[in-house]
Amino acid sequence: MSIIAVILMTAAAYYASSVFAPLVVALYIMALVWPLQRMLQARLPKLLALALTLLATLAIGFLFVLIFSWAVGRVIRPIMLDTARYQYLLEHLADRFEIQGFSIAGLWSEYVDLAWTISAIRQVGGHLQTTLTFWIIAITYLLLGLLEVDDMRAKIAVMRNREASWMLLEGTRIIAGHYRRHLLVRTLMSVLTGLLVWLFACVVGLPFAGEWGVIAFALNYIPFIGPFFATLLPTLLAMTTFDTWQAVILVFLCLNVIQFMVGSYIEPRVAGSVLSISPMLVLFVIFFWTFLWGILGTLLAVPITVAIITFCGLHPRSRWVVELFGKAAAANTAEAE
Repeated sequence: MSIIAVILMTAAAYYASSVFAPLVVALYIMALVWPLQRMLQARLPKLLALALTLLATLAIGFLFVLIFSWAVGRVIRPIMLDTARYQYLLEHLADRFEIQGFSIAGLWSEYVDLAWTISAIRQVGGHLQTTLTFWIIAITYLLLGLLEVDDMRAKIAVMRNREASWMLLEGTRIIAGHYRRHLLVRTLMSVLTGLLVWLFACVVGLPFAGEWGVIAFALNYIPFIGPFFATLLPTLLAMTTFDTWQAVILVFLCLNVIQFMVGSYIEPRVAGSVLSISPMLVLFVIFFWTFLWGILGTLLAVPITVAIITFCGLHPRSRWVVELFGKAAAANTAEAE
């Protein structure tokens, strides 16, 4: 029955993504902004507090998209104008491999086409901007959800099923705390990544150093896929900026070292056990939710997984999931008990 239920929920998430995806986004944002809403409505009328919370949320989101779009627009233009030069450089690289005895010309022409690569980059950038309808639905969910938080908490608190009541109240409290701490840590690490990329670009003389820092900061919020494109795009520009392949390879390697040091060494030590989830599970859920919901699924994969693991850790029959894949929820459950 459990397997059947998982299959049915997965099918529902896939085929009804236009319904469920905005709801999940709204719930995630609600968990982040609820402390602000609660603080404001303690001093102001509830509707005024809600308006100020929504205004602040929309202003931050709009500013983020505006800065990122500015940076991408600045750096993409010269890359698109030099498409022919990139094709020549890549063909020259293929010839070098031929001289060394590696025949990749046929493979290159069949599977690796620069125009296709540039088109793929454009599509990924386009997917980062969802439709106006989606955000209208998500904001509507957010508006109604913030209005009903107190009423819903009161209803849950008086439920006859005391175990379910405790699980819902305690689970949502733990999950919201995880989300806020994780976003704070991720923001600090994104700022650090952006500063390091900007500093490196200035040192090596790579054009658009400030723009590369902004792009690295923004894409760091997207697990795995974001850092990949944050290193790929500067490397493409380096191919037409520097005269040797050694310099291009050095740029690529140094950018990856920055991403690895911040994402795999510094961030886990700063975050502690807030999101202590198996790396294998993280990689799987990112690919899984990307398949279901695209780039939006990539962004929401870890928050959804954290919510599932947290609720599993609060019930004795499903606690084995936490013991197998995570530690944070188990620790919080032990503290609660």
